[in-house]
Amino acid sequence: MIPKKIDFETASAIKSMLQKLKINDTRVIIDFEKQTVEVDEEENYSIDDLLEAAGSLSPERGHELLDEVRRSREEWNS
Repeated sequence: MIPKKIDFETASAIKSMLQKLKINDTRVIIDFEKQTVEVDEEENYSIDDLLEAAGSLSPERGHELLDEVRRSREEWNS
């Protein structure tokens, strides 16, 4: 991905809009096609961030994750 430089006023306006969505990370990727905002992977996530992100999972992926958790619990209990 090639970074594009934007002016200070534009950066400030985007930052203000993201802050209204409670996104305060210093590095984000905005995907207009998927209508998502991704934060830099090196950031530390709070439990609220993780729970909010869980809402963006597809139902199929949610079921896959639940199955993985169930299998892991079965392994721990054996």
